[in-house]
Amino acid sequence: MKLTDIRDNPGATKERMRVGRGIGSGKGKTAGRGVKGQKSRTGVRIKGFEGGQMPLHRRLPKRGFWNPFSNDFNEVNIGRVQAAIDAGKLDAQAPITVEALVAAGICAKPRDGVKVLGVGELKAKLTFEVAAASKSAVAAIEKAGGSIKFLGQAVAEA
Repeated sequence: MKLTDIRDNPGATKERMRVGRGIGSGKGKTAGRGVKGQKSRTGVRIKGFEGGQMPLHRRLPKRGFWNPFSNDFNEVNIGRVQAAIDAGKLDAQAPITVEALVAAGICAKPRDGVKVLGVGELKAKLTFEVAAASKSAVAAIEKAGGSIKFLGQAVAEA
């Protein structure tokens, strides 16, 4: 066998349809676009247009508000942190930061920081450097002999 003998499996590739090449091709004249009008032309998008009737997205009432200054925290339970320490993914001596949690695979990406929640049990004495924490998480960390430092202006909240 040589390099020149290598071929795709039969039926693996399909030639593209060349449109607008005469009536004998099966896709001639209007090239499969029907006839006339805006939609037969190229580069046209009429998403949401309902023939002059008020479109559905404008008829429906709008509700709610999105705060552009809100924070999107990674929420991490202390039980999950303890499990990562037991599995050897986190170093108990080093401070627990966003970067350490991402490296351990607990958080997918840094986002706006980490908020520690109090679900689970913490046995190790840890130092946390996070954006926020719940009151139950702070109590559990201090009960285990650890400490918590808040980054930025976030404070402990319920």
